[in-house]
Amino acid sequence: MSKTFTLQEAEKLIPRLEKWLGQAIDAKNEAVEAERQLQTVTAHIQMMGGVELELTQVVRQKHAKVRAVKLLQEAMKEIEEAGCLVKDLDIGLVDFPAKLNDQQVYLCWKLGEEHIEFWHHPHEGFAGRKPITTEFGGGLGSGPPN
Repeated sequence: MSKTFTLQEAEKLIPRLEKWLGQAIDAKNEAVEAERQLQTVTAHIQMMGGVELELTQVVRQKHAKVRAVKLLQEAMKEIEEAGCLVKDLDIGLVDFPAKLNDQQVYLCWKLGEEHIEFWHHPHEGFAGRKPITTEFGGGLGSGPPN
């Protein structure tokens, strides 16, 4: 893990993360919908014995899926290059690698939260989230970097 965040650094990244996560979630939903429509067309073709091939619809859905997957990959790359770890794209759960008393921990943030309010050890995950109080300089990005 190359990047380690202070609470202040992680907080400053939230606006960009909101944008990237929004793009990733939208792209994922578009890819899932395009795949669903492709499966519907495929099922229809199989049911009709292949006699009514709707080639333009199949091509359009394949292109939509490829485009959506590319957008998803680009958004995820931006997040990864920023040093963040997406833990659950569906709910927008992101961890920021950090240090606490020379131990690796994660600052934990979820899309829609105004501030980073929780942290956890790597082995604990989301269920082990603890509220940030003074461990990282006062909590909610208000204190000095750790």
